[in-house]
Amino acid sequence: MGRRVVLGMLGLGAVGVVTGRRLADLESRVLAPIQSRDPTGLTSLLPAGAGFRFYSVTGTVPHRTATGYRLTVRGLVDRPATFTLDDLHRMPQTRLIRDFQCVTGWRVPRVHWAGVALPDLLDAVGVSPRAQAVRFTSFDGSYSESLTLAQGRRRDVLVATTMLDRPVTRDHGGPVRLYVAPMYGYKSLKWLAGIELTSSVQAGYWEHRGYDTDAWVGRSNGQQDAPIT
Repeated sequence: MGRRVVLGMLGLGAVGVVTGRRLADLESRVLAPIQSRDPTGLTSLLPAGAGFRFYSVTGTVPHRTATGYRLTVRGLVDRPATFTLDDLHRMPQTRLIRDFQCVTGWRVPRVHWAGVALPDLLDAVGVSPRAQAVRFTSFDGSYSESLTLAQGRRRDVLVATTMLDRPVTRDHGGPVRLYVAPMYGYKSLKWLAGIELTSSVQAGYWEHRGYDTDAWVGRSNGQQDAPIT
């Protein structure tokens, strides 16, 4: 997996400086061979603006409109619920200015985030004493992640509706995504559709492919990065 990601990043250096037909030619020569031999389903690794890179694991960019969006919270909770985007906007809002650190090495400093702190959402549905973990699923149909309940109750874990001082875009995982400030970016699940309280941590998409379950920046995945700021 590491070698495939490195190859993709090398391709990005060239992708960033070409346009039009040259971009299409480069994608067919550099990215298509990577896709064809990538059993993980990693389909794109392209610039997404503001220093971010675009990842998808399904071959498509899923789409939900702001009016059609729904977030389902279920499992070991007292009051299972479904939230619209307006519902999330009406809840108390938490704002953070924190880095986004990818496990592959790139970082976007001081990103402005806003949304509902996950502890507030959990309090709204009531957590069963039997719950020990929180599982997240994406409406792309494949991506999933988990945190321990203690990790999920941190105030720097957001159900994010705003990023870079504007609504979270489709490419960045919108209209709603997860943001786990102290962990590598693969824990910050894009296109958030479901939250489930469970009795134990369940390995997510990237954990099944060798990444650490506890993805603390600078303390996991063999990395020695400076702590996230």
